Amino acid sequence: MRKHIDTLLGIHIMNRRTLLAAGLIFTLSGCAAFSFRQPLRVMVAGIDTLQGQGMEARFSVRLRIQNHGETPIDYDGIALDLDIRGASFASGVSDQRGTIPRFGETLITVPVSISAAAMLVHALRFATNPSPKTGYQLRGYLAGPGLIGGRRFDSDGEITLPSLPPATQPEKAR
Repeated sequence: MRKHIDTLLGIHIMNRRTLLAAGLIFTLSGCAAFSFRQPLRVMVAGIDTLQGQGMEARFSVRLRIQNHGETPIDYDGIALDLDIRGASFASGVSDQRGTIPRFGETLITVPVSISAAAMLVHALRFATNPSPKTGYQLRGYLAGPGLIGGRRFDSDGEITLPSLPPATQPEKAR
């Protein structure tokens, strides 16, 4: 009886080791396949104002997305978070679909929102440091078909803020 139990345990341990080794090989081969995907290059190409609603401001952020890879990238939606001067600025989503050609680029416009409170904080920061150029960080997800189709992106750069129109002087009475 003891010999029979030892044999069963030996087979059980052997099957477990084989299964573990096969799983490890499968996982490593999957990771190796993903490592050859070129990262996306995403830059802010422009920011325009949209009409806000209630206690929020709205902007449209134009993104230039470059594919440095040998295969086209199909996308089906995008989500992004935009930080300016190291602080959260706006976030947005879009359900746009399309394809970024191999060794090509495309422009995607994403509507984003910022709360009135966050807008006040940023206005105060801009008032204390009125430089027209400012740094940004962009994080997001470009959704794609299938289980592994999506791609995350994280980039930073510098944008030029639009200048405010000059203050108008009231006309002097003659």
